[in-house]
Order: sequence, then structure tokens, then C-alpha cells
Amino acid sequence: MLRSYSIAGRALAGAAVLIALSACDLPFGLGTSSTRALESGAEAGLRGSSFEMTGTYTGAGVSLPVQVASGARTSSPAPAPASNTTWTIDLQISRPGNQHITVTGTNLSVEVVVVGGAAYFRGQQFLADHMGADPLSQDLVKAAGNAWWKGSAGQVPRLPDLTDGATFRATFLGPAVTQRTDQVTVGGVDAVELSGARADVFIAAQAPYNLLRVRMNKKVVIDGISDGDFKYSNFDKDFGIAAPTDVIDFSNLSTLPPIYTVLSVDTSGCLSPCVVSALLKNLGGMTAAVARSTVTFTMTDSVSKRVLGTCSAQVTADVGYNATTTVTCTFANLDIQQANAATVTATADNPGRA
Repeated sequence: MLRSYSIAGRALAGAAVLIALSACDLPFGLGTSSTRALESGAEAGLRGSSFEMTGTYTGAGVSLPVQVASGARTSSPAPAPASNTTWTIDLQISRPGNQHITVTGTNLSVEVVVVGGAAYFRGQQFLADHMGADPLSQDLVKAAGNAWWKGSAGQVPRLPDLTDGATFRATFLGPAVTQRTDQVTVGGVDAVELSGARADVFIAAQAPYNLLRVRMNKKVVIDGISDGDFKYSNFDKDFGIAAPTDVIDFSNLSTLPPIYTVLSVDTSGCLSPCVVSALLKNLGGMTAAVARSTVTFTMTDSVSKRVLGTCSAQVTADVGYNATTTVTCTFANLDIQQANAATVTATADNPGRA
């Protein structure tokens, strides 16, 4: 009888020990995942079908992703962003090659979609800052509006050290890790911090050990950027990345809305009434704009340079790329004697896309 009590007591004591151990961390690293397993899980996540990376970094920004087939220039009239400009990025990757990227800086935002090796960009201010200051270049910017335009996929910023599984592991993990810290959290998820000279890497403490966060160390430059702080999520999610529709191709200006330029002004009909006309050439296409193009005629006294009158006329029937058309306009309440010694000029306003 005494022996049975002893066995029961030992059983109860053992159960108490198990309960106590389950309520606290095991000593000597017992119950924790190996560093190798954590690193393999992080690499596997970046090798997977899809994931999202969001965060901030410091750098000079992105380059101009457009090639223009015209006399327009792509030399930027605006100063390039400083190398210490802070950018916000939201990058969605869907294997094998689809991407959706949004990069935002001070008063500037660029959106990029990559599908099947083709790249599509959107961001009017970004385009304006990188195009030339000449009238044709700015007409192209205005015509584009906030529409998507097609560019080269080779000009899309690449971040292999941060997005490619094998490259990430070689850059931040393995021999690069000098310290491990358990029992940390990232966004409410239990995590393990693996730190090194380049960055602090946070990996989920439980399988499948997804990568949660990368915090780059000060003065470290990776993939051309510094001060990066990125979070990773949405592994194996279907982002539904698809090519946008109604895209402008700057290498084929016929895909743009009309961009009329004035070739000449005819004042031979300026009698009573004074009827003038302008010969226009369309440097764009026939894609619908937010409104019709308008030509404004201005009559100026040749001596005093005083404006004697103005009149405007719309282009009522658009013509195709490189084709010409004529618009006419009548000056009302005009002194014919003054008109005979005046100069008439014309300018075209092309609203472009919204």
C-alpha cells in the first residue's frame, strides 16, 4: 500500500514538472528551432510562388523608364533626388516574373507593373521631372496625364539581395550572422532575431519559418540603397497582377491623345470680318482626351506690342499621327486699320488624358 502511494506521488510530481516546463522556456535552447532551420525557412519563403515586401529606404530614387520616339528630350530639367531621400516601397512578387511596385518619395510616386517580361509605368510628376523642358516634351507629359505607359523591364529597379532566396541567404545569413536572440516579436508573431554586420533579420520562430523583417544597419549599402527597414508578408498569395489596359507606348506616339502643334498662320482672310486660320500637325494619335484641343489666336500691335484681340477655335475633327488639319477663327470688333499693322500668332492647347 505504501508503494502504491509512492508511485502515485511520483506520477503527480512528474506531471507538475511537465506543466511547469510548458509554462516557461526550456534551458540550453531545448525546444527552439535550429538556426539552420530558420535560415532555410527564410530562403524557401523568398523562393516561393509569391510574397510582399513593404518598408522604407534611403537612396537617389529610380531612373527614367521611358524611351521617346520624337524630338522630345529626356534630360531632366529638375534636380535629381538627393542620395539621402527617403522612399517608401510596396513590392509584390509573383513567380516566375510578375511584379507590382509602388515607390513614393517627396511629392513623387511611381507605380510599376511587370507582366510577361513587359513593364508598365504610371506617375505624371515623375515623368515630368525627367522629360526635357522643351514644349514638345512637356506636351507629351500633358498628353500622357496619369495614364500607364510602356517601358523596358530592364529598367525596373532590382533588389536581388532582398528578394532572391539564395542571394538573401548569402548576403544576410550563414557566416554573416554573429548573434542570435530568441523570444522577440514582430507584428505580434513570435520571432528569432539573427544579427550581423549588415542587418538584423527577423524570422518566425515557428515553421515554416517565414522571413518577417530586415532592418539594415547604418552606413550599410545593399542593392544600391541604405537605411532599409522592410517587412515581409503574404507568402504564396495570389496578387492578381495583370497588365493594365489602354497603355501609352512612347516609342509609338500614335498611341497618345492628339498633340497638335502650329505649323503656320494664315492672315490673308483678315478683312471685315477678320478671319484667320492655322495649319496644325498632330504629333500624337487619336486616343480620346479629356477634352478637344483648342487653338488660341492672338493679335498684337507690331510697334507697341499691345494685344489687340484674341479668339479661339476647337479642333472638331481629329486627324491621325503626323497628319495635318486647319482651324479658323474670327476676331470680333476689330479695327481693320490696326489689324493691317498687327502680328497674329497661334498656340495649341492639348488637354491629354486625365
